[in-house]
Amino acid sequence: MAIPMKEVSALRKEVKRYIDTADEKVVKMIHAMLEVEQESDWWDALSEEAKASIDQGLKEARSGNVIPHEVVMKKYRKWLSK
Repeated sequence: MAIPMKEVSALRKEVKRYIDTADEKVVKMIHAMLEVEQESDWWDALSEEAKASIDQGLKEARSGNVIPHEVVMKKYRKWLSK
């Protein structure tokens, strides 16, 4: 649900007042939070083929079409011990 512009404007003013009086630690935390927001998500960097493969795997997992971890470990243990 979108916040009305009038409320957004009031929030901006309130945040600016907080920042103007905040100590260094709080300002650094806010800065870090805003920088993370600007970074792209790892999902966006994936190829369409990779996204389709992940989606297919999730679909199979939801439908119960999975192999238990114990079974996989038993089958491939000889390669993991080297």
